[in-house]
Amino acid sequence: MTRLDPIESDASLGNRAIVIGAGLGGLAAAMRLGAKGYKVTVIDKLDVPGGRGSAIWQDGHRFDLGPTIVTVPQLYRDLWASCGRSFDDDVTLRALDPFYEIRWPDGTVFTAQQDTEAMRAEVARIEPRDVAGFDRFLEDSAKRYWFGFEDLGRRSMHKFMDLAKVLHIFGMLRADRSVYAHAAKRFRNEKLRMAFSFHPLFIGGDPCHVTSMYILVSYLEKEFGVHYAMGGLAHMARKMGDVVEAQGGTLLMDTEVDEIVVRDGMAQGVRLAAGLELGADVVVSNADAGHTYDQLMRAAPKRRWTPSRLRRTRYSMSLFVWYFGTKGTAGQWSDVGHHTILNGPRYKGLLRDIFIRGHLSDDMSLYVHRPSVTDPSVAPEGDDTFYVLSPVPHLGHGGVDWQTEADAYKAKMLKVLEDQLLPGLGSKIVTEQVFTPETFRDRYLSPHGAGFSIEPRILQSAWFRPHNVSEEAKGLYLVGAGTHPGAGVPGVISTAEVLGKLVPEAVK
Repeated sequence: MTRLDPIESDASLGNRAIVIGAGLGGLAAAMRLGAKGYKVTVIDKLDVPGGRGSAIWQDGHRFDLGPTIVTVPQLYRDLWASCGRSFDDDVTLRALDPFYEIRWPDGTVFTAQQDTEAMRAEVARIEPRDVAGFDRFLEDSAKRYWFGFEDLGRRSMHKFMDLAKVLHIFGMLRADRSVYAHAAKRFRNEKLRMAFSFHPLFIGGDPCHVTSMYILVSYLEKEFGVHYAMGGLAHMARKMGDVVEAQGGTLLMDTEVDEIVVRDGMAQGVRLAAGLELGADVVVSNADAGHTYDQLMRAAPKRRWTPSRLRRTRYSMSLFVWYFGTKGTAGQWSDVGHHTILNGPRYKGLLRDIFIRGHLSDDMSLYVHRPSVTDPSVAPEGDDTFYVLSPVPHLGHGGVDWQTEADAYKAKMLKVLEDQLLPGLGSKIVTEQVFTPETFRDRYLSPHGAGFSIEPRILQSAWFRPHNVSEEAKGLYLVGAGTHPGAGVPGVISTAEVLGKLVPEAVK
């Protein structure tokens, strides 16, 4: 069998690294390894870097496929600086304020923004008695940010003693309580409970079951703002790839890894779907953690992440995403900004249908992304580009045939959009794409078509989550949404920061 950089057990060069997956976590990992002196090869089955953060260009429209915002900009500046580069030379961030609007069917609107006094006024407009609760919620959020994000989230949690030492803090912060339950303690009004508890949906978690540590997002947004990367996350991914190549690394696109080669308990490289083997001293998987252990390590003995353990793992919900471009609408719908959340008539009941019952409901809540109001490059002049996202059950629940349901579900989405936000939309659409849970399964090799890998429940977080350094094979590391600290772009970028603290410097 032909090999590049042959797998050698006794004469290792000490500086070869392979990263499986060119998602944001994989690219950040490659940058960190390149800064440590490794000769890095990044391999991805897609034709462009970025993974879920990539884009599709169609009929003059750029559809950003996944993440749409940048928070905690210092994370990216630190990453670029670790490579001797300037993030701001490569990526232009545009601050968004207001951050987003939340709308309900009865016409109520809540506008999330950075200024604390403005947020108090928004709360008071809906329920004056909840202003004091908002102040307490923000204090709660800050405590969880400094502990959960800046402390635990930026260091490895692969040793149980690291968890044991902080269990009392988890107890004091009531990590056993859900995000929704914590919001319910601070707000009387059900709409405000939703407005301050929905954020886990953007990392794949059920607000009624995800640990209340994730209320840290409210402080994170207030402290650092919400930004849009001009050119989209796909532009940032391309710039990350440029850094990797400038370090001497290689991006192998349109190339799929079939297996991680493990010999004598050590990861020694990868075997490609085409049969070629590539050797490495360090292997990093940015593939979904479930796919890594269940498929890429299918032939290797496993102690912790066995097939039965993975079958018991709870995955995030999936997503139905409708990308479309509209003709001549740049001056239309002037009250619709960059980010809008449309609530359905139910909140907790809809969450139960999605996460617990696995039932595709007739009602829905939608996230509407209209980047053309900020970034004209996403659409031809005078036109608009949108994506509309609806959380739906993942494929593991069974019962939904997306080959037959997709068109009907899109028609329901159109009715909601025309009734509540974008009147006359249907006649303006000139190009479109639809991603169903089957797309997430096939395009991203995501188990059950989950949108965000493993759900961040308390017993699937920190030490309980797949570790950044694998216990299944020496020389194997994991980054990305399914690992510690978790999903969301800041979490994914942080997985690479943790990796950088675990991998030794390359042998010169």
